[in-house]
Amino acid sequence: MTSDSNACRSGLSREAALGRLHAWTQGESLRRHARAVELVMRAAAHRYGRGAVDEELFGLAGLLHDADYEAWPGDHPRRIEAWLRDQGEGPLADAVAAHYTGWGRPRETLLAKALLACDELTGFVMACAMIRPQGITTLTPKSVRKKLKSKRFAAGVERHEVRTGAQELGVELGDHIAFIIEVLREHAQELQLLGTEA
Repeated sequence: MTSDSNACRSGLSREAALGRLHAWTQGESLRRHARAVELVMRAAAHRYGRGAVDEELFGLAGLLHDADYEAWPGDHPRRIEAWLRDQGEGPLADAVAAHYTGWGRPRETLLAKALLACDELTGFVMACAMIRPQGITTLTPKSVRKKLKSKRFAAGVERHEVRTGAQELGVELGDHIAFIIEVLREHAQELQLLGTEA
């Protein structure tokens, strides 16, 4: 799978993006989610996109997609979209805006499709790992799929976004779950996903 031709490099530095995230997001949990989605999106650039050419842009989308959620939950993601447009980051702004499916904005680039596919599912996989004694180290796609069927588990995760994300990205859900588990496993210590026995 290759990246769309209208995806481009970003002029925004990770340092500036991280500064914006931290200015608007004080909670450690949401900061950790942003970091996790950044890591998954960076890996997604190599798996689904053009590799190193797309990695920074994909990573920034993951890092910033929920940057305004804690401070302005009712306005999310308008604030971060507007900030990105002010920085001249149209493709990033479009992807961040489209990851909120409630707006009904089309996801026309691979960047936008990847963000939708990686955001909710990354959060859900992390939730699955956090309740296991051995955390992400023994988590399997089968276990994640079983938990997806339980509406009471991690009830805030939008199941339809998980399914829609995989469909729009053109990947089989089980394979995409396995990919996300693999990426998070590589960063388990940083993301505090080693389990209750750690």
